[in-house]
Amino acid sequence: MPLNKQRGNMYPWITHTWNPIRGCLHRCTYCYVKSMPNYNSRPRLVEKELKYSLGEDNTIFVGSASDMFGDWIPDDWIKKVLERTHRFYNTYLFQTKNPVRFAEFYDLFPYKTILGTTIETNRDYKVSHAPSFEKRVEWMQKMSMGTHIFNGEPFDTMVSIEPIMQFDLKELVYGISAIRPKFISAGADSKGHKLPEPSYEEVRELLRVLRKFTEVRVKNNLGRLLQ
Repeated sequence: MPLNKQRGNMYPWITHTWNPIRGCLHRCTYCYVKSMPNYNSRPRLVEKELKYSLGEDNTIFVGSASDMFGDWIPDDWIKKVLERTHRFYNTYLFQTKNPVRFAEFYDLFPYKTILGTTIETNRDYKVSHAPSFEKRVEWMQKMSMGTHIFNGEPFDTMVSIEPIMQFDLKELVYGISAIRPKFISAGADSKGHKLPEPSYEEVRELLRVLRKFTEVRVKNNLGRLLQ
């Protein structure tokens, strides 16, 4: 079966994950996938995953263990995956640290789509080779201002602040608000990577301000910083 039921520290509002495209070259120091058995960073398309049913009325995180919109992923791989999603009526989450590529497939996203990005902080801590905070905000903002080709409505967008790192409140909130996210998921490092983390007071203030303009879904692992 290609679908994996949501478990562990994954988003609780997701029912399944699906990873037809695997491998990632962002080289994030905190990447949880690196600890998984048979980890392989080499990008590849698993063709057999495109032959199975995705069911109906699921909420599926496509590419939960990779970044299928990384610069290194061929266009035709992404097109094959997006085309497959159209055959099954589900809600699909596509999340990337390289949202500039969302625009390249603007007219191929399925009817019920959530476009997301990860924003750990507004500061550059050199924890990955992914695009900068500014670039992620710029392209997510552009996507949030566009309309879906199938329903004529704006794309639903979300932001994952995980693993949260020390930040500048004004700059971080300004950037996230520009994306106009339908909701935000906030979480902390779960694997002890010794990242620069904000204080209890800073986290509480950030959540308070974010809740002024959108829904904030706090993950259990953030509790460690809220004690």
